[in-house]
Amino acid sequence: MKKILVLLCLGITGYHVQAQQKAPAYPLITHDPYLSVWSATDTLYQAATVHWTGARQALSGLVKVDGVTYRVLGAPAGPETGIVAAQQTDVAVHATQTVYQFRCGQVALTLTFTSPLLMRDLMLMSRPVSYISYCAHATDSRKHAVEVYFGASTDLAVNRPSQPVTTQQYANGQLSLLKAGTVQQPVLQKKGDDLRIDWGYLYVGVPQSAKAAQYVSSPADAEQRFAGKRVSPAKGDRQQMLSTSVSLGMVGAAPKEQVFLLGYDDGYAIQYFHTNLKAWWKDSPAATIENALNTAWKDYAAVQQQCETFDRELHHDAVAAGGEQYAALCELAYRQSVAAHKLVRGPKGELLFLSKENFSNGCINTVDVTYPSAPLFLLYNPDLLKGMMTGIFEYSESGRYTKPFAAHDLGTYPLANGQVYGEDMPVEESGNMLILAGAIAVAEGNADYAKAHWKTLTVWADYLLKAGFDPANQLCTDDFAGHLARNANLSLKAIMGIKSYAMLAGMLGETVTATRYDDQARDMAKRWLELAADGDHYTLAFGKPGTWSQKYNMVWDKVLDYHLFPEAVYKKEIDYYLGKQQLFGLPLDSRKTYTKSDWIMWTAVLGDDITPFVQPLYRYITETPTRVPLSDWHETLDGKKVGFQARSVVGGYYMKMLERKLHSGK
Repeated sequence: MKKILVLLCLGITGYHVQAQQKAPAYPLITHDPYLSVWSATDTLYQAATVHWTGARQALSGLVKVDGVTYRVLGAPAGPETGIVAAQQTDVAVHATQTVYQFRCGQVALTLTFTSPLLMRDLMLMSRPVSYISYCAHATDSRKHAVEVYFGASTDLAVNRPSQPVTTQQYANGQLSLLKAGTVQQPVLQKKGDDLRIDWGYLYVGVPQSAKAAQYVSSPADAEQRFAGKRVSPAKGDRQQMLSTSVSLGMVGAAPKEQVFLLGYDDGYAIQYFHTNLKAWWKDSPAATIENALNTAWKDYAAVQQQCETFDRELHHDAVAAGGEQYAALCELAYRQSVAAHKLVRGPKGELLFLSKENFSNGCINTVDVTYPSAPLFLLYNPDLLKGMMTGIFEYSESGRYTKPFAAHDLGTYPLANGQVYGEDMPVEESGNMLILAGAIAVAEGNADYAKAHWKTLTVWADYLLKAGFDPANQLCTDDFAGHLARNANLSLKAIMGIKSYAMLAGMLGETVTATRYDDQARDMAKRWLELAADGDHYTLAFGKPGTWSQKYNMVWDKVLDYHLFPEAVYKKEIDYYLGKQQLFGLPLDSRKTYTKSDWIMWTAVLGDDITPFVQPLYRYITETPTRVPLSDWHETLDGKKVGFQARSVVGGYYMKMLERKLHSGK
């Protein structure tokens, strides 16, 4: 175990790390839509760190070597003297970790941010604690005096910087802790999109054995104090810095590490049909944040090993599925997708995994956000996908929602009290729920989840039989493109939904029902080929020759082995798309030059080689001028964001890995 930690400290992780890997923004602390801190610059100290919304949530990092203070994290809080910039030599983004390398004089520093979002361990994934590791070693033959500093702004605990905060320093268990939160504590009193949490408490922890100095002051005073300037920190009630510094003593060739913990206790996390719910990790009265922080510290070595193993496994599998550039896309998407949800325990003890529509409208548990994100969760833990669907089933089955098709959402985050979106997406959402129920059954090898909701699924399947094949003028998930009648891709969704229902019926022993719906799906597929045909491709909408669109909904025909369409149909579409590619990707359809990158990665799976579609997307993430957490809606001509950011839908990048896994034994 000790050897593994030394390798991690030295940045040796068992697979190749490309020098200065670039991303639109780099995930640092990522747990849920409220606890989500990013660096939007390639050099970690070039600008202040931010919440995914762009609001300043400053983290600060300094290293003192032989009396010289180097900045490694965050921008200066104000005019400063005696602090110089370290030399950043590398940054690498893995699934659960972002790792920076610096030179501070004759000392090399590895600064690692770990948010252990391991989906196979839901208690660990839900625990709102990240690790920040400083690991130093000398690059010459001498020993050097090294001290490290980590600071976290109280802005992590407010919606607006003007909100007054209260702070506290105390010890608990093995840890010395700093705590901050708003004075008012308006628990679950706000809802919306461009919003930060302003209830609950932020914690910064360090083991008491480190003999750390901890204090609260203005950010500028905090840094100057560590740099050795004579200041008298004045504690205020707004925009304070929770500061911790530790001496590593004399550091030589053998690495020395100091770990800091950053955690957040939101108390109550979500309101679900007017009942306030706690996070999943709060499963008993003993599940306090202090106990969680102490457990996180005690388990640090084991958790780091788990994360290292998982990150390496994911990288290997992604490379095998689509190459190094595809792996980079998947690694960047991982924490973003998981952390755009909150994992809570429902009123009946049920698992609920509720998404937020980040910078699209702030809705909670939107079905057509669940749908594109699904490949990631089908791959690593289908229970989480069920957790995105259970609330939608409950909404209909409780009688709160009485329409004969699936709802669009459950409210505005964090209040899941019922749909707020102004217009229904009847074919879209019903098709989504049926397809995903089928995908879960294939992934798990049984239809138990579908059986529990069979009556509801039947209502939705019957709706698709009546209204799904040739859709009326309505919205689909790409609602920003406007209403569209006779949408050929939406028709594909209905066909796939009906086929999914047929498959589920067969798995449940309902052979007559299975045959009936399977026959309907196959008949629809034949008619679709006739109505959508347009020479060398298929149209955007029935009766609209000269148009085209990505037929990303067809991917399930291949991934789930439905075989409703000949492979020649896939090939025809892929060949046509290759002639429509732009510098930064394949446009969504013939109406505009913008695209959705999640749908590109679905569409690509229709072909034998995803590389031609991956390369422009890799160019997008490494060259886009829009420096925000990954946007899934961008312009293919110049790589600029059109809208949306930090959304869960980038979990759709994993469609090729899912297809490969489901077919690995066939």
